[in-house]
Amino acid sequence: MTLAITPSFEVHGPLNPVSPVLLSVPHAGREYPDAMREALALPVSGLIQLEDRHVDAVAMAARRFETTIVARRARAWIDLNRAEDARDPLIDRGAPSRGHDEPLSLKLRSGLGLVPRRAGARGDIWRRMLSDAEIRQRIEADHRPYHQAVGQALAAARERFGVAVLLDIHSMPPLGSAQDTPRIVLGDRFGKSAGARLVSRADAVANAWGFRTALNSPYAGGYVLDRHGAPKDHIHAIQIEFDRSLYLDDRLLVPGPGLGRAAAMLRALIDALCEEAVPAPLAAE
Repeated sequence: MTLAITPSFEVHGPLNPVSPVLLSVPHAGREYPDAMREALALPVSGLIQLEDRHVDAVAMAARRFETTIVARRARAWIDLNRAEDARDPLIDRGAPSRGHDEPLSLKLRSGLGLVPRRAGARGDIWRRMLSDAEIRQRIEADHRPYHQAVGQALAAARERFGVAVLLDIHSMPPLGSAQDTPRIVLGDRFGKSAGARLVSRADAVANAWGFRTALNSPYAGGYVLDRHGAPKDHIHAIQIEFDRSLYLDDRLLVPGPGLGRAAAMLRALIDALCEEAVPAPLAAE
């Protein structure tokens, strides 16, 4: 049951969680507001590649009673996995000025800042510069409330169980066709956002289900893990990337026949993390 709905995300389950494991799905939103459509240089269909296309369906099929927070707005509107100050001066009039000796980050140079500028090979997303007021409105209406909800739920879980574990759920394009290509990538910010026991247990579950895995390569996690993962305070955050071919159709557009297996593996992973975390709180490892 959805207990709270804002214009930008849904909360499934209580913000006072009944499980130490919580789910976050920040990149699967498919809402493109009218104000965005009016400023686009691309058709909406050209922005689908920025979505973690339908990975929310995997999360919702896997959850039972875990508190699950799912973005509704498209990532192209605002990226919830970027910090508020990751503003791109090539599209954002309110971006902080930088000196000649302060280069843009790799993400910003690639056009993947707080508000994405480019959609890969499809090119520039926007047909005009965006004002400081436009970006601030998105931050205040969408970005901050999402992270406040995640933080509130994690704090409540830790209060109740002594530990909280956030699974930040994403999807990725296929990394290749070879048999040794990872189909699941786990990220823990190179050990900074989660205890090693939890990450090892998650990896073991995915392997037991027959999925080849990788850790932190090529995806180590982003702002969600940086902001919410605090192992020393018994709050752990792990990113999990699903190869889209595992759960989408052959065109990678809509849920396909593999969704059930992907969701069942995620369910097993949730159960394992809950078992690993409780009853004893995990210290930072």
